[in-house]
Amino acid sequence: MKITFILPAIGKNPGQKYIKTWKVMEPLPIATMQGLTPPWVETEFFDDRLEVPDYDTQTDLVALSVETYTARRAYKIAAQYRARGVPVVMGGYHPTILPDEVSAHADAIVIGNAEQIWAQLLEDAERGQLQKVYRGPTGYTDTFPDRSIYEGKGYSPLGLVETGRGCAFNCDFCAITSYYKRQYHPRSVERVVADIERSGKKMFFFVDDNFVANQDYTLALCKALTPLKIKWSSQGSLTMARNPELLKWMKKSGGDMVLIGIESLDRETLRDMNKLWCDNLGDRDELIRVIHGEGLHIYSTFLFGNDRDTPDAFDRSVDFALEHGFFFAAFNHVTPFPGTPLYEKLLRQGRLLTEKWWLDPNYRYGGLPFHPKLMSHQEVSERCAEARRKFFSYSNIARRWLKMIERDTSPLMNMIFLSQNWNLQKEVDQRLTLPMGDGLDELPK
Repeated sequence: MKITFILPAIGKNPGQKYIKTWKVMEPLPIATMQGLTPPWVETEFFDDRLEVPDYDTQTDLVALSVETYTARRAYKIAAQYRARGVPVVMGGYHPTILPDEVSAHADAIVIGNAEQIWAQLLEDAERGQLQKVYRGPTGYTDTFPDRSIYEGKGYSPLGLVETGRGCAFNCDFCAITSYYKRQYHPRSVERVVADIERSGKKMFFFVDDNFVANQDYTLALCKALTPLKIKWSSQGSLTMARNPELLKWMKKSGGDMVLIGIESLDRETLRDMNKLWCDNLGDRDELIRVIHGEGLHIYSTFLFGNDRDTPDAFDRSVDFALEHGFFFAAFNHVTPFPGTPLYEKLLRQGRLLTEKWWLDPNYRYGGLPFHPKLMSHQEVSERCAEARRKFFSYSNIARRWLKMIERDTSPLMNMIFLSQNWNLQKEVDQRLTLPMGDGLDELPK
């Protein structure tokens, strides 16, 4: 038996190279699925970000990992294989949230996590008796990823490792909260350490949506990581600034940078997002200074198009990011992902441009799929782009670099800062015009 794994791209502009910073990261779900697959099953992998899948390959089953942003492209890829008589299974967040939609484009779907049902699915596929739906739990069932599936792809030396799934917060725009029902499921410390050691790498990104969701767990993990002499980055929240011991061990264990969702500088907007807890932590500037003071860099994110946002919100956010000398910053529009309270609110109010914006052939990645209250959707999109242009201008890269070297003189972090800020500067306008799918034709019926 042979399985073909495919990671769909978000979309492609014909004749243009794919966005560089999006294609260098290892796709951890693919390696996890490889790790679940028995050794007697032959496998191959096409990363649609890097290559065109071979639609004429001889295979018994095609498996696609699907997110909302990649759904349109995934459906078009699946149609090619199904037209050739090859069954297709789709799994991931999007099939779990919208099983009826995805089922129309696949022979089988996986709802929830695949670890506990993959063996049964393979048995059914081998007998030619695939069920239409397989339901796995949404907790954590541990398995070691098999990274041999990445061979020859040329990914970044940065390894991806999972330390937990989910988040206990209830931000209205967050699809992870919807998927995991506000639960955080940590992986055992021993398994995380073993996974790191098995990878053979020394630099990692921990893919948790909130690495500090359970601070007692994070502290224990950091203490276990310290002897490994690795470097790592992850995603977290400002809550870490209220735990000096945790910050100390995060840095001591090799922590370099944490992505933190600032989202908005306006208290009432945070209230609307159900993220007022962030403002209630105390003085935001001081919390950031505490994190920087421990030697941890910050990748900050801001979201626009909220009901209270005016043009002033963009300028204030960029000035705030420059004042603190953030390593990176993202200035994005808020996205109403299906299954989130934000999506349901905008749908109920009739403010979505199209109900299934992710399937709209006219939608572009940099555009808003809804009508904001105080600005047009076109204005919000352009102001997001202009904020990125300002933050990543040559003069402001230099300004932030001088702030960075006051905190960190590491040659490695200097190289990462300069090279990645340069790459992000070049990609600002490229992202604005990226279509869902391939920008050529309609979805298959």
